[in-house]
Amino acid sequence: VQLQASGGGSVQPGGSLRLSCAASGLTLEFYAIGWFRQAPGKEREGVLCIGARDGSTYYIDSMKGRFTISRDNAKNTVYLHMNNLKPEDTAVYYCAADRSDAGWRSRGWGRYWGQGTQVTVSS
Repeated sequence: VQLQASGGGSVQPGGSLRLSCAASGLTLEFYAIGWFRQAPGKEREGVLCIGARDGSTYYIDSMKGRFTISRDNAKNTVYLHMNNLKPEDTAVYYCAADRSDAGWRSRGWGRYWGQGTQVTVSS
């Protein structure tokens, strides 16, 4: 089983990026998928999560209106769409999968994790 996050890069404030979380050996539509980020010197934090069954999405308040999450089951990929990026969004972004979205922001959630992809927002 392997998750792979990709799509990071450097953008100016106000710019957009789309991160991808692709899987091999795992059918993502049956899993809740969470996106997390970790900035230098800070703890990892949950960004968004999409549920496995009903596609419910969960955000932290600072992301509402700027970040969205979507699935493409045909491509076995989950996307994180990031708009109006701010310098404080600079971090390494990770995706993770688990059977349930319950407790997605708690330590220990995420049976499978991808490697991170760097997002840098600066002028």
